[in-house]
Amino acid sequence: MVRAYSQEHTYKHPWERVTSASWRKFADPENKRILSHILEVDTLNHKVDSSSGKLYTTRAITIHAPGPWFIRKIIGQDICHCVESTVVDAKTRSMQLATRNISLQKYIEVQEKIHYDPHPDNPDKWTICRQETSIHIRPLSALASMAEKIEQKCVDKFQQNSAKGREVMERMCKYLEAEASGISI
Repeated sequence: MVRAYSQEHTYKHPWERVTSASWRKFADPENKRILSHILEVDTLNHKVDSSSGKLYTTRAITIHAPGPWFIRKIIGQDICHCVESTVVDAKTRSMQLATRNISLQKYIEVQEKIHYDPHPDNPDKWTICRQETSIHIRPLSALASMAEKIEQKCVDKFQQNSAKGREVMERMCKYLEAEASGISI
């Protein structure tokens, strides 16, 4: 079975500020405490398509493996490697991120998509963030009956981490707003 959920959040900041915050959220020392499940982020490549003007970026993200501790003990791994692909179209003011795990796939598959677009009600001052996540635990023969419960625990953890991510994004947006105004915080 696959658990899927979607969330929507409105940042009361312009698209340019929110997308800048998205790029900087993992580098800020204060955010590392809040996002303690993120161990490392490395940019693998980035390029600008000269014909479309779109920016394409791929990052490797290493995180604490999701799910209950006893599952991490069974699979013998505490970390998970993910790949995040990002496309930024400054002309249409759209940023799309797609993240998926590349390790632990025989146990769990996680796919997350995030879209940042100008909010339709206030496109110059607000940004809408739409997040879609799907989690699929591959049943282990001994734990097949527990797969649904484990998936739900993973969903709960991902939702908690999403809330932390929104907190970090709000903090970064306020920092960038102050920076643009020449105020130090």
